Amino acid sequence: MKKILLTLSLALALGASAQRNVYGFSARSDEGKEISLSQYKGQVMLIVNTATKCGFTPQYKELQAIYEEFKNQGFVVLDFPCNQFGQQAPGSIGEIKKFCTENFETTFPLFQKIIVNGTDETPLFTYLKKKQKFRGFDMNSKLGPVLDQMMRKNDPDYDKKSDIKWNFTKFLVNRKGRVVKRFEPTESMDNVKAAIEKIL
Repeated sequence: MKKILLTLSLALALGASAQRNVYGFSARSDEGKEISLSQYKGQVMLIVNTATKCGFTPQYKELQAIYEEFKNQGFVVLDFPCNQFGQQAPGSIGEIKKFCTENFETTFPLFQKIIVNGTDETPLFTYLKKKQKFRGFDMNSKLGPVLDQMMRKNDPDYDKKSDIKWNFTKFLVNRKGRVVKRFEPTESMDNVKAAIEKIL
């Protein structure tokens, strides 16, 4: 069984690495519909793994503000809830949507819950991590040193791996479908906005 899982994992990784851009990937919408990312061809995308019960959850407000400001210029936020980090995205996709719309009035596309690390990770995130590796937390932020200490305690070499480290990791994709930047959750949202504005 382990051999089969390893073979499947390698096949998915090879499939992801063969892609030239994100348009070859698809994901299920909050309503269960299969959506090809080619639907967003020509737009700037910010792909985010989110959680509703995290210290970074208030970033939803800033993500919505950025989306509102730039959506008419061809910008979209793609929201992928993930329960892998501290089980901070509990509940059904319906409950997550209700929480986000009621508390942060989000209107950008929401997708089904996914796994971003490990043998069952979604191929899109395999690709994103391959294109933009982890480059460290912002140690000047309030939670940067906390996350660094927590990660290093579990794995002294955590910073040498490209795995997603926590909720609200963001990948910026340009109008040609290429992944141009990765932002850890500790990154200032002002920096995220400036990077988006630069490539619009």
